[in-house]
Amino acid sequence: MYKKEIFAKSEKDTIRVGRCLAEIAKRGDFFALYGTLGVGKSVLARAFIQKFCGNIEVPSPTFTLLQSYETDSFDLYHFDLYRIKSPEEIFEIGMEEAIYNGVLLVEWPEKMGNYIPKDVFKIEISTENDGRKITIHCNSSEKQERLSMLEL
Repeated sequence: MYKKEIFAKSEKDTIRVGRCLAEIAKRGDFFALYGTLGVGKSVLARAFIQKFCGNIEVPSPTFTLLQSYETDSFDLYHFDLYRIKSPEEIFEIGMEEAIYNGVLLVEWPEKMGNYIPKDVFKIEISTENDGRKITIHCNSSEKQERLSMLEL
């Protein structure tokens, strides 16, 4: 497993990481965002989305579970699974179709249980000192190559 670690001193740094990750995204990618409440998952996701859609308002899908966006290259799906009660609920909110048709940003992916795909960009955000530690893992050599090209 390939791993890249970044220290984000500020929210601005987290935004930069989100925008950089957007640069390597392609149809079929799944970005799994792990971390506690308030650690910066939504900040990173918002920056990722705005990289494609401009400086639009990007609401958190906490209550709707899903926000979708059209880009020139693919549809972009932002899921927040915090409120689901069982992993099977992902089928009710259209995740299976989204996986095949677009790029997914998924907050609280652990709520998916065993349904989480194996070949994902796993992004763990945690507090460290006065900032955030962002650790990105991936398995496939193709994803490793794209991730290694990032200048973070």
